[in-house]
Amino acid sequence: MSTPAPQSGDDPHPAGPTAASDARYDAIVALGSNIGDTRANMARAFKLLCADGAVRLVTRSRDFKTPPWGITDQPWFANACASVSTALDPRSLLQRCLSVERKMGRIRAQKWGPRNIDLDVLVHRDGPVAEDDLVIPHPRISERAFVLAPLADVDPYLVLNGKTVAAWLAEIDTTGVEPFPGSMIMRADTSA
Repeated sequence: MSTPAPQSGDDPHPAGPTAASDARYDAIVALGSNIGDTRANMARAFKLLCADGAVRLVTRSRDFKTPPWGITDQPWFANACASVSTALDPRSLLQRCLSVERKMGRIRAQKWGPRNIDLDVLVHRDGPVAEDDLVIPHPRISERAFVLAPLADVDPYLVLNGKTVAAWLAEIDTTGVEPFPGSMIMRADTSA
């Protein structure tokens, strides 16, 4: 099941927030991997992120197969995004993401190089953050189809730099970015 792309003029968030546009979630985390069983790596990372209940799934995108970005002489990636509910502030959520990467054995040897797992906080309900090691919204979302495609599954109406995610995605080269066959959007059961 896929979320339909918004049409021009359909933005239900006319104020154009730069952080999370949907009150149902508190943050959006991006996941990526290009070493080993990439999709299993992302699934394990998300399970670790949510292990104690401090972070809970709202919506998880399909898994996308994406070409490498920055350094292109490396294996293709699997990428996804997940909107989450959490009481954690941006810094605490970042620390949790980094802890998951460490638990999974991530080694940061080369910027934009191969990695078994990568987690990034894209947006947070607390709004913009501009620190040396944490910038929210993530500064290069609108340049990266490998982020925009899964992000559009989670919240196509999220406004970043004056445009919706869907509008940014429509303007960028998406060559090679495609959902894995059988990959589906997952939503938390909120009926209970």
